[in-house]
Amino acid sequence: MEESKKMTKKTLHKGFLLAFLASVTWGVSGAVQQIVAKDANIPAMWFVGTRTLVAGVILLVIALFVLPKKEFFSIFKSWKDTLILVAFSIFGLFANMYTFFYAIQTGNSSTATILQYLSPLFIMVGAIVFTHKKVLRIDVISFALALIGVVLLITRGDISHLSIPFESVLWGIGSGITAALYVVIPQRLIAKHNGLLVTGWGMLIAGVFSNFFTPVWVNPPHLSTKSLIGVITVILLSNVLAFLMMVFSTKYTTAATISITDAVQPFTTLVLSVIFLSYSVNIPEIIGAVIVVFAIYILNRYDTNGD
Repeated sequence: MEESKKMTKKTLHKGFLLAFLASVTWGVSGAVQQIVAKDANIPAMWFVGTRTLVAGVILLVIALFVLPKKEFFSIFKSWKDTLILVAFSIFGLFANMYTFFYAIQTGNSSTATILQYLSPLFIMVGAIVFTHKKVLRIDVISFALALIGVVLLITRGDISHLSIPFESVLWGIGSGITAALYVVIPQRLIAKHNGLLVTGWGMLIAGVFSNFFTPVWVNPPHLSTKSLIGVITVILLSNVLAFLMMVFSTKYTTAATISITDAVQPFTTLVLSVIFLSYSVNIPEIIGAVIVVFAIYILNRYDTNGD
């Protein structure tokens, strides 16, 4: 019995560590993406198309080796599942990467990551509006705290002007909304199919969709060595490595535990932006970021358990 408890504790620690490392990796990727987004030679559509195509192929190749062959095309056996997968690919994956790219390009990676981190708040609002979910006290508290945090973040404590262009705020909010769709749309698929397949096929379809507008092989941008390394790093870190670690973490720990590690991502991006990207922060901005992360944490932690 004692040995079983030790194994369970060891397993939970392993799951937490994997989820923690996944969030750190996404945070690193967010900072690196600023190098890519600020390169005027790289169009958003080309970057998103390249990123999703390459990541989709890599994830599906991995799936071929680690999953039973009969599962590989299982999603396409149902028209309903196929339509959900396409919706997830376009309105979740593609739209999120596209809006996040412009949020960074017009502003900075730190603020963009924090605004994208608001996605659970948009999920909560959507549930209230479209499914008539009962408004809980924790919902109101989370929303109010997040609003205060965002105001401090985008004004740096001086409410007379924005510290980033209003356009960047809109793109950042858009990335938060599309990140919410990224979570909500594929829930039926995740319940029926392996998450590696859902994301792999989703990435590939998103890549094909973006190539209808800007084929990656037609007039590709001239990349500097730094930008090329940045593109490769974002693909491998964000779309492959971090995702795989998060998928494996779900086998060892709970969703509540994983949600705790989510807060690591925006702070990793913030710290790296300050150290390596010459991003300067002040006290109100740091307080705003902490308030936003805390608001989303208490929403994730308590909303599903009632008030």
